[in-house]
Amino acid sequence: MEGLFPSAVCPAIMLAILGGLCRELANRWEPQESGKANPPLGRSRMGVDMLYGNRARRGGLMDLVPAQRWHLALVLVAFVLDLAAGHLPPARASVAAGMAQVRARGLPVARVPDCFGVNIHFTRPRPGEMRMVAAAGFRWVRMDFVWDATEKTRGHYDFAAYDRLLAALRRHHMRALWILDYGNPLYQHGHPPTTPAARRAFCRWVAAALRHFRGHGVMWEMWNEPDGTFGAPPNARAGEYSKLAVAVGKTFRAVAPRELYVGPALSGGMSLAFLRRCFQAGVLKYFDAVTVHPYTNPDTVGPIYRRIRALIARYAPQGRKIPLISSEWGWTTVGQGRSAARQARGLARSFLINLSQGIALSIWYDWHNDGPDPNNSGVHFGLVRFRYHPGRKNVYTPKPAYFAARTLMRKLNGCRFVKRLKVGGADVYALLFAGSNDNCIAVWKTSSHSPRTLLLPLQPGRYRLTNETGTRTRTLVVPPGDRRLPLSVSQYPEYLQW
Repeated sequence: MEGLFPSAVCPAIMLAILGGLCRELANRWEPQESGKANPPLGRSRMGVDMLYGNRARRGGLMDLVPAQRWHLALVLVAFVLDLAAGHLPPARASVAAGMAQVRARGLPVARVPDCFGVNIHFTRPRPGEMRMVAAAGFRWVRMDFVWDATEKTRGHYDFAAYDRLLAALRRHHMRALWILDYGNPLYQHGHPPTTPAARRAFCRWVAAALRHFRGHGVMWEMWNEPDGTFGAPPNARAGEYSKLAVAVGKTFRAVAPRELYVGPALSGGMSLAFLRRCFQAGVLKYFDAVTVHPYTNPDTVGPIYRRIRALIARYAPQGRKIPLISSEWGWTTVGQGRSAARQARGLARSFLINLSQGIALSIWYDWHNDGPDPNNSGVHFGLVRFRYHPGRKNVYTPKPAYFAARTLMRKLNGCRFVKRLKVGGADVYALLFAGSNDNCIAVWKTSSHSPRTLLLPLQPGRYRLTNETGTRTRTLVVPPGDRRLPLSVSQYPEYLQW
């Protein structure tokens, strides 16, 4: 490996690999929940309490059952190896800097805000625009990487527009998810490439893009919603798309095997039959993740994810664990039953549900409105309004959903999902998140009835409750001797921190 990495990074990579193995074993051996009621969550022993509840708190570590002791030991070993591998603030060691470069090219993990992004429709950001995107907390930007815009003469490729966009993203510490699409008038009359000649031309274009951008942390998505846009008759779309996806996958392996290649960006209909045919055709041999566009009620998406994961497990190459990505999901603010408040609620609940479901990356559609027409619902998916205001701090006027995104990412910054607390019934979500500094419960209910009062199992102390858009924070107290916090919840998520 000498020459491929700085010498200081090689031991760090080995330590990171060992840490990953320990985490994988810990995940496989983690004791199952007993189904009992939630114990009160403590303020100083949060890590052990979240894993094992009352048993660890009552009798100490030696009172744990053997499986729990093995699990905790693996978790601690993985933590120590992570520290040794450079999971430290950048100023601590050159090893940490080297490992950060390695991690920056990989798939995101379900940790806030690394796993959130937003869709855009431009390559030339306006002054102040990317700053505003980054200020909301987003770490990814999804954008079409358009074939006919970058190859206007056969065999001549111009990626200057995307160089400019990538430079703007890097200045604000964001990564690109670029969609390899659509047809090109130079080949097959601009239709999606289904002939051998058109597929070869598409792959040559992909190879040129990979050589140009490899090593910059770009994630490449194969087409957008091919189950509805791939041009072939509906019953042939999966087969034609898969031929192209496999050919492009082979191009990735030959030209830039370390680049991230994902797909198929399944549309909101979530056709499992289309996915099954793609998987049977071998696309999972090449995809690093499976991307879908839920566009459904967040409260009903869990069973859909489980069915998709079952298909992945059935058709994935042996030994490969392929994650799920939600690469597009959003709500408009115009139309019957639509409003800015409902959009904000949809954003918060969809992002929170995706975190609880272990979705590796969630992309919101869309960044700003695509037009001012008040009668066209399709142009009002933005987090901000259409009109640009040069010179202002916020160059676009934010909608409540922008503040909902920013609040979620600030309140859960650095946190990972732990578990859903069993309080209040099936229509209540109380999602527990833990970070290195703060712990948080995101809580809401799905039913449209009047607000309901819950009793959250919490230790005595002071807690901060913030509403969905961050406009109101208040302090709540569990008095000494009590272990329950009464909390009124509604359909709009709130964040309880301590």
